[in-house]
Order: sequence, then structure tokens, then C-alpha cells
Amino acid sequence: MDQDIGILIKRLRKSKKMTLKEVSEKTDLSISFLSQVERSLCSITLHSLRKISEALGVSPSYFFPDTIQMDKDMIRRGTYKQSEHKSSFIYSDLSGNVSNPIFVPILVTLLPGDQRETPFSHAGQEFIYVTDGILTIILDNTEYDLYPGDSIHMNSTIPHNWFNKTDKPTNFIFITSNSIKV
Repeated sequence: MDQDIGILIKRLRKSKKMTLKEVSEKTDLSISFLSQVERSLCSITLHSLRKISEALGVSPSYFFPDTIQMDKDMIRRGTYKQSEHKSSFIYSDLSGNVSNPIFVPILVTLLPGDQRETPFSHAGQEFIYVTDGILTIILDNTEYDLYPGDSIHMNSTIPHNWFNKTDKPTNFIFITSNSIKV
């Protein structure tokens, strides 16, 4: 895991005067796991990072400041940076120069063998469009495989999660409504 994510999480948590216990209660992640993430002793999944960012009141892109490139004309050129970590995903923020966006577009690569995690729910909506590979979605305890060209638009209050159970990377565009004021 990139040490910067753990450092940023801890710095933000402390600036908001929140304890590990408070973040744990808001995310359903254990205190010991959160502590290990903050100390860069374990990797973090995009799923867990989303929970933490929601609990701390920021967009997940907050933890990847080097991925944001702003064109003054709001056009996103194909030279965006990817943020790769010793984790199960590669994250590329596709946001443009829009303040307080109502949705956040992200290009995600799930590496092979990503493990299934417990479905969770949160405020907002999500849209996923698979570009390469097979993405397995759990939606309300039912498992679906999405192939290149498949998409799903769902209410995030329905328990859900995704993972890559194949031996090849899976790429998809993930757009989430920004229920958090950044």
C-alpha cells in the first residue's frame, strides 16, 4: 500500500477530531484494521477506502491528490495519471475542473483474484461500465457477472459490492453520485 494513503487518512481523521473507534463505528471496519491502514502495515481495498472517505466526509479522490489534473476548459485529456498501490486495485480519477461535483467518475482496474467482501450500502447512486474483463457484482445477495460492454446503474442504498474472481485484470468506469459535499 502506498504510505501516503495511510498518512492522509490519519491526518484527516485527527483534523476532524475523530477517534479510530468513531471511524470504525461509521464504517463497520475494525479498529485494528484502521490502525494498520494508517500505519501502512496492510493494503486497503477500494471498497474500504470508499467507506473511510464517506465516514471522513471526503471524496475518495482526496486520497489521490496527484491523480487530479485540472484543464481550465474542463476537458480531460487522455494523459491522466493512474495511482497504483500495493493493493488489489488501480484507481484513476477522471474528474474535471468542476467544484462541488454531484458525481465522481473513476477508472478502476481490479487486479486478478480480488476477494469477495461483505456487501454494504450507503447514500447515493452508482453506475458501472465494464470495459475489459469480467466484473462480479453482488447486489442484494445475488451475484451477477458483467462482461465488456455491460453496465449497471443502481441505488447505493441496496447492499452491494464487486470483485474480480478471474485470473486477469478487470477494467471498468465507476461513477458515483457525490452525496458528500467536498
